[in-house]
Amino acid sequence: MYYCFYFGLHFLGLEACMTKVAAAVIEKEGKVLIAKRGKGDRLGGKWEFPGGKIEAGETPQECLKRELTEELGIEAEIGDFICSSSYSYSHIEVELLAYRASHLSGDIRLYVHDQFRWVSLADLPAYDFPEANRPVIGKLLAGTVRKEP
Repeated sequence: MYYCFYFGLHFLGLEACMTKVAAAVIEKEGKVLIAKRGKGDRLGGKWEFPGGKIEAGETPQECLKRELTEELGIEAEIGDFICSSSYSYSHIEVELLAYRASHLSGDIRLYVHDQFRWVSLADLPAYDFPEANRPVIGKLLAGTVRKEP
């Protein structure tokens, strides 16, 4: 059992108050899909691998299928686990679980993002990503993927 107080994300007990999120690294023709967060978002203007918060009773893969439909209007096949990353922002503490994905159907539509781009892995460091995404970029550039926890 643990207690979480949102004010400053203070916690007592055995577990921290961590929001689990899932991110999809959608690959196509040697490039990956990145999306720019909307300006009204706390991390607005930053680029990210699409995804979102994992809801209660939902697997990361189910979350990604739902989020990709809701945010981009596409269906995707969720593949191998890439890595996890944790980061404490000023407003939230997250554990990001990244998975490879393939675009199956649907034209990309921007419901919550301002832009999207297909970029090469080598170009990823040139984009401004939130901190939790950076270890994912490192794994992709190094070509290393570990087993799912």
